[in-house]
Formats: sequence, C-alpha cells, structure tokens
Amino acid sequence: MSQPATPAARAELAPSGKLRVGINHSNFLLVNPGSPHGAPKGIAPDLAAELAKRLGVPVEYVSFDSAGKTADAIRDAAVDAGFIANEAERANVIAFSSAYLELPATYLVPAGSPLRSLADVDRKGVRIAVSGRSAYDLYLSRTLKNAQLVRAEGIPASVKLFNEQKLDALAGLKPGLLAEAQKLPGSKVLDGHFTAVQQSIGVPKKSAGAAKYLRAFIEDTKRSGVVAQLVEKHGVKGVIVAPPAD
Repeated sequence: MSQPATPAARAELAPSGKLRVGINHSNFLLVNPGSPHGAPKGIAPDLAAELAKRLGVPVEYVSFDSAGKTADAIRDAAVDAGFIANEAERANVIAFSSAYLELPATYLVPAGSPLRSLADVDRKGVRIAVSGRSAYDLYLSRTLKNAQLVRAEGIPASVKLFNEQKLDALAGLKPGLLAEAQKLPGSKVLDGHFTAVQQSIGVPKKSAGAAKYLRAFIEDTKRSGVVAQLVEKHGVKGVIVAPPAD
C-alpha cells in the first residue's frame, strides 16, 4: 500500500474537504458510455474514488464532454484534479502524475480508400476528422506536414463529421475506431499507431505537492494490480497498463 497522504498533500488536493475530480465523458474507454453525470462509472471514476479513499475525503465528480474542457478546468483550478491525457502542450499549465494507461491512436479510413498505411495519410488534400484539443489532435497538430485536420467538439462529434462530410480519415483511439469499423462496411482501421496516448491525473501547475503525491499513488496502483483489475472489471479492450515510471 502507498504511504498515507500527508496533511500538506491533502490540503492541496482537497482544500474544501472533498476531492473535486474532472471526468471527461467523451472518453468512452475510461468512462462507461451512458454513465450519469455526477455519478459516472468506469476506470477513471473508480480510480478517483480510490484516490479519495486514501486521502480520507469524499469524492465529487465534475463532468465534462470533451478533453479540452477538462483541461481548462484543471488549469483554472475549477476542479482539484482531473483524469486526462498527459500531453506536452498541456504540461505548460498542468502538473501530471505518471501514466496509468496507454491508449494507442490510429486512423479509420472508409471503404475503397487509397490510404493503406499510417504514412499514406499525411498527404496534401487528405482531410482528417479529429476530436478537437484531444491529446492526439495536439500530437497531430505538431507532426502532420501536409494533411488537414478538421476538428469537432468531442469524439462522437468527430465520428459524425467523418461520416457526414465523407472525410478521408478519422483519427482516434484504436479500440473506439475498431468499434466504429463494425458499423461501416468496408472501412478499415490502419495497422499500428501514430502515438500512444498516456492517461494521467492532472492538477493545476502550482500544485507541486499534489502532483508528487499523485505520482506515488499511480505507481502504487499499477504495482499492486489495482489498474489492471479496473480494466478487467469494466471489460475495456485494447488498452495497456502503463509501465513503471523511471
């Protein structure tokens, strides 16, 4: 078991006497689809409940419908902590724990697409639907040289955009794209991944003590099997428990 939270860590993580946790409902791998706002189910809410238990405070879930809004709430201290991908651009304003899960991201292409590999996608004229301000949008915004990103607010909206505008590719987390491919005859999820999105817990940048405690908490929950048990409990496929941090 991890060391009990120090009074200083508890004061930073739960200054009001309860832990207000930001939960991104658009990430269906970490929050079960259809979970009620305020009482969500899934890997992230369960891990938040475990964190609150170790801090000795009640948990209050604050629900958001996109990663960008969750990140803003963490940055602005509208929540005490939030479950979100650890991404370089966000690290300017958010202090992160180590990663508890890795989620591979790739592309879905429609039937008859000439795009057959990840390398094929970054060409002039190729339009890619993406959930705006998601970790993989931030990654692609830095790395794509030729293809155009077309953004929507949240993952479901990006799928709708891809279908309605007949775009060339849909960027997303591999497990979700595999599910979408089942609904689109002839479509294909490209092999491999262009990045592995690391899921972490974030706190406002100034909360250095809280971030240090969260790193120890995450390493303990990986080492003790808590994270693996939550993945199994919720039947989530295609995710990887992150390796121990250096």
